[in-house]
Amino acid sequence: MQRRPLLMLAGLWPFGAAVAGTLSPLPLVYPRHQALNDPQQGYVTALLQLALARSGQAYALRRSELRMVQTRAMQEISTASGSVDVVWAMTSRASETQLLPIRIPIDRGLIGWRVALIQARQPDLLRAVRSIAALARLSAGQMRDWPDSAILQANGLRLDTSSTYEGLFQQLAAGRIDYFPRSVIEAQSELASHAQLPLALDAHLVIRYPAALYFFVGKHRPELARHIEIGLESMLADGSFAQLFQRHFGRLADGLKLSRRHVLELTNPDLPEETPLARQALWYRPKHY
Repeated sequence: MQRRPLLMLAGLWPFGAAVAGTLSPLPLVYPRHQALNDPQQGYVTALLQLALARSGQAYALRRSELRMVQTRAMQEISTASGSVDVVWAMTSRASETQLLPIRIPIDRGLIGWRVALIQARQPDLLRAVRSIAALARLSAGQMRDWPDSAILQANGLRLDTSSTYEGLFQQLAAGRIDYFPRSVIEAQSELASHAQLPLALDAHLVIRYPAALYFFVGKHRPELARHIEIGLESMLADGSFAQLFQRHFGRLADGLKLSRRHVLELTNPDLPEETPLARQALWYRPKHY
């Protein structure tokens, strides 16, 4: 059965925006990521700031003092340490057991559309790949704590993992891994931010699996989950969510010419049943796809 939005259960829709300015701001801390130039962060923090402004409660958003990997941030939230209050991460069964998800894919599902960073000296490495078996002959790189690692392995792909984000680019440049699958949101900006390395963006393949990037909060903070959901639903209703997304990622995704690439479909056995796949307005669809 489809879960009703938290805001409907709370009876708070749609009155939040009118009173947000009248309440004392509450501190809200998000994690400082390992990536020095995180391509998602500008968009995600802008989306979160706009959603909170419509939530019915004023929040003062700030970044954590320490850099931390995703699993560390999620652990800090689940234990109510106070060092982090909200994180954005790809959903999984484990994540939804540990934390409280706001089930609106802030990436419109693009985190499950993957193109590969490869070595510049092998531009046609993936040209002839047409099956999972063919791709499994090559070695992919991922962070150990990313949910993508479990998905790739569940589909029979070879994987080498790293404990550091920057280390993956070094491993690829040195030939210790063959390719580094990245979401279409991340790939181009990551390539640009590592221009000193002999890397390139594959032009032939897109790996796709159902996935969603959510905001997560601690299970002890249901009111925070309600406030974020109120704001996101308000932005969906008036089109400002789609406008912000298009401004940051629309042309970028279209520029990768996804419809011209061979699509390799993977399953995601770790996708929770509550994922709102039937709500089509939440999901990205490439032009001419």
